[in-house]
Amino acid sequence: MSEIQQTQQAGKLGWRSLSGLVIGSMIGAGIFNLVRNTAESAGPLATLIAWLVTGVGMAFLVLSFRNLAAKRPDLDAGIYSYAEAGFGKYVGFNSAWGYWISAWIGNIAYAVTAFAALGYFFPHVFEDGQNWISAVGMTILLWGVHWLILKGVRTASVVNLMITIAKIVPLIVFLIVVVLAFKFNIFSQDLWGVAGENLTLQSVVNQVKDMMLVTVWVFIGIEGAVVFSGRAKKQSDVIKATFVGLGAVLAIYVLMTVLSFGVATQPELAGLKDPAMANLLERVVGPWGAWLVNVGLIIAVLGGWLAWTMFAAELPYQAAKTGSFPKFFAKENKAHVPKNSLLVTNLLVQIFILTVPLTHGSVYNIGIAIATSAILIPYALTAFYQLKFSLQEDPDTKHRALNVFVGVMASVYSVWLVYAAGLNNLLVTVFLYAPGVIVYGWMRKQQSKKIFTPLEWVLVVILLILLIFASQQLLVGALNETLGIN
Repeated sequence: MSEIQQTQQAGKLGWRSLSGLVIGSMIGAGIFNLVRNTAESAGPLATLIAWLVTGVGMAFLVLSFRNLAAKRPDLDAGIYSYAEAGFGKYVGFNSAWGYWISAWIGNIAYAVTAFAALGYFFPHVFEDGQNWISAVGMTILLWGVHWLILKGVRTASVVNLMITIAKIVPLIVFLIVVVLAFKFNIFSQDLWGVAGENLTLQSVVNQVKDMMLVTVWVFIGIEGAVVFSGRAKKQSDVIKATFVGLGAVLAIYVLMTVLSFGVATQPELAGLKDPAMANLLERVVGPWGAWLVNVGLIIAVLGGWLAWTMFAAELPYQAAKTGSFPKFFAKENKAHVPKNSLLVTNLLVQIFILTVPLTHGSVYNIGIAIATSAILIPYALTAFYQLKFSLQEDPDTKHRALNVFVGVMASVYSVWLVYAAGLNNLLVTVFLYAPGVIVYGWMRKQQSKKIFTPLEWVLVVILLILLIFASQQLLVGALNETLGIN
């Protein structure tokens, strides 16, 4: 968060600052429930395969970022600018819209996790973080963060230090404990996670597929350096920071999830309550383990909320400056904070906070599913543009064949992610993408320009057909579980 403020005040970000931004945005609330979310989907060896697929896939996305950053340094407004350059204004708008949706919906998952942690200390007050008292607390916190950002976050260096300690100390303690407590006989009980059923290739593929939303969720933020590429000292720093972040965070995730299968069985891990890391540590070392993780989680989530609120406000602001979002979002205050973008973002978060006590099931799981599904479109469009740009280069261009290969692999991975997300999750995101048609039309009308090209009209019609189908599925109750409706 301090890097953001320093940039807005008077300075550019180097690769170290960008690396901190990437790692900090990726290691948030998700890591504290990762052992449970993993066990809900896969066994130990399927988990390793899922991380391998994710690591390779994300590496190809990062390579796409690197090539596009080098070849198109003029596209420095974030990943949405790649979609716009490759496929037009309306597609670029939807890329920005989807990223924005993902960012602020992810904040709701952060909020619920924070108050579930508070529920450990005050169980009769905050319970599981999904009651009305928690919703009131989230509201107070939401507008407190809003006020802090508007002031420019003058205490950002202190906040960053607290956040860093809060994240690192529990993770180090947890990793040390699971290494010492690791028992191979527990780990080897059900290596493939089929629990006595016949092991088949399809069962492994299904486990890996089911883990995809989990793995992508905890990697959201890998594009953080790209989002702020317009504020970097050098474009080479952007890709360097992204690779550093990918390697560091992947190593932490693999160690945490795989080693946990040697401490408790898959059903036991899958049955852990929020926050899962705290409950697992408590089982091994006693109450002080849960206390340590819950305190760290509260501080870390508050910091993550702060950082992701800025992410959520930054992208519409950058898009508005280039004419891809309404000019309203480009308005700054005296501290150079995008105040209108921030206000709209937090008003939407507030609306969804009011639905938390009414939601059946885990709001955290629902939130990460929707947020992850929404960001798949911006990721996929970046991969597609990498492929399109490389194919259009002169055949004699250096490394052209390699860049085409990178584009193909990143595109294949992106399509796999959309498939893995599942139809219901994608249909829910249609409700969030559809209002963008109105916003985009209003913006283009203000610019006195033709609203849609013939191809864009086709995309609008497809979106509206999907909206009708999604509405029908909602009415018959097919989306109730996905949305947590009784």
